[in-house]
Amino acid sequence: MIEIKSFSHHYVAHVNGRFCILSTLTPDVIKEDTLRDDLRYYFMSPCEKYRSRRILPWKLGVQILKIIMITTQLILFGLNNQLVVSYQEENRMALKNLFLKDYSGMDEDDYSISVYTQQGVYDSLFYVLDQYSQLGNLSVGPIGYADDETGGVRPLVVCKRYYKRGTLEPSDDAYDIDAELEHDCFTCHPKSQTPCKTQNASFYSFEFYRLVDVEITFHLKGINLQSVRARELPDCYAFSVTITLDNQGHSGKMKIFMDIDSVSSACLEWKISGTAQKNTQYLLVFDVFVIMICIASAVLCTRSIVLAVRLLQRFTRFFQENYNRKLCDEDQSEFLNGWYLLIIVSDLLAIVGSILKMEIQAKSLTNYDVCSIFLGTSTLMVWFGVIRYLGYFEKYNVLILTMKAAFPKVLRFCCCAGMIYLGYTFCGWIVLGPYHEKFESLSRVAECLFSLLNGDDMFSTFAQLKDKNAVVWFFSRAYLYSFISLFIYMVLSLFIALITDAYDTIKNYQKNGFPLTDLHKFLRELSDFDSVEDGSQTGVGFNPLCCCQRYVSNRLE
Repeated sequence: MIEIKSFSHHYVAHVNGRFCILSTLTPDVIKEDTLRDDLRYYFMSPCEKYRSRRILPWKLGVQILKIIMITTQLILFGLNNQLVVSYQEENRMALKNLFLKDYSGMDEDDYSISVYTQQGVYDSLFYVLDQYSQLGNLSVGPIGYADDETGGVRPLVVCKRYYKRGTLEPSDDAYDIDAELEHDCFTCHPKSQTPCKTQNASFYSFEFYRLVDVEITFHLKGINLQSVRARELPDCYAFSVTITLDNQGHSGKMKIFMDIDSVSSACLEWKISGTAQKNTQYLLVFDVFVIMICIASAVLCTRSIVLAVRLLQRFTRFFQENYNRKLCDEDQSEFLNGWYLLIIVSDLLAIVGSILKMEIQAKSLTNYDVCSIFLGTSTLMVWFGVIRYLGYFEKYNVLILTMKAAFPKVLRFCCCAGMIYLGYTFCGWIVLGPYHEKFESLSRVAECLFSLLNGDDMFSTFAQLKDKNAVVWFFSRAYLYSFISLFIYMVLSLFIALITDAYDTIKNYQKNGFPLTDLHKFLRELSDFDSVEDGSQTGVGFNPLCCCQRYVSNRLE
């Protein structure tokens, strides 16, 4: 008995219990099958690749290990960074209470306190000088005077700026001002026997209508001892303090600013006893291991990108030679995996952040903020990349597919809505800026409008507007009501509708099957790649921005 069966483009005869090949595969068929197998393998999930060729998913294992290690590294660095930030913030608060007279503990807008009388200006100035001269007997923290290059104490410097010449008669509506500024300074040593406020008495004879500002500058040093409890070496800090009595407005209100710049460094001489010092070598080894894992991850992803480009070139060449067709942009984008680029960028950020962290632990570098940005951004991208692996499961890939489908429409919509938003921003700043604190600058206007867009802080925005100017008050009502009505009831609703429409489309595709492009038809061994006339095929969708002809596939059970 002879039985003939067809297997993958060739025939096999079963004769008396033995198989005989009737026709062999041609080189073109072998090339096509090999390309199809490579394409199928490329688009498989890690688990499918393992079941197909029994190759361990090393890249997935590296990513899982990298997520665990980078998150652990971030937590360890964050706990240490909290000690540094809390020390700096508490020192700023302590210095403001030490040197600012009648400081309430809360800043007024962007300045600390304000004075309204001449005596108040003198009291505030002399209070700073007195507190500085007796700092060692006042502060409860480990803080002292900074030394200069010769080993002596760096002096306090008081400078004033004032108009060169001027006369002012408000009652006669007359003034004569020379706008050229003159600068005058004197220094005061804290260990001097003569008090600072009596060393140069003529300096303090202010003509307030000519006075622009008074600036007091001094330097201090401190040690962050709270890190000892965490078995970390304490850092030494240099504080540059500038107190400015600002009279540029000449409005009768003199604002007092206090700017504190802190720079940390390794202490020159130190000795800790009575407690076990944390062995930083283990942390350094851990950071080196993180760098090695990130390098391995970046190399594997780069290798995958190179292989994808080569596979794209093979498929494009094959399609051009056999079907005389060019792949559309959508099919080409299937090979250019953006997740790999995201992982490579996160790896580079993690490597740089780990190097900075090692330098900080070795006390060679003290810039915690830059290191935090690198480590935080890399961790964000790493966890964001987890969505890639969840996308292999049909129940979990709705978010990715919806974002991908809605992104072009949302981007175009945001460009149009952004023009209206910018118009409201500029209008609110120029009209309401002088009368409302939330509209004083363009950045604050944008933040205020964004809060209103999300339904936050509405009543206070209406209530805080000063109603002394009736025209501005009525304009503000029309401005706010129109913005809220337009953006909440129309713009925001349309924005949500775009995303909902993309979600409904994806759900419909998951139910009835996704549209087939040339790549999908090739993987399913469909040979009909001819163009279809408009309206001649039922269930056909065509994207004018892409050369792909789309066919709605049947639902795969």
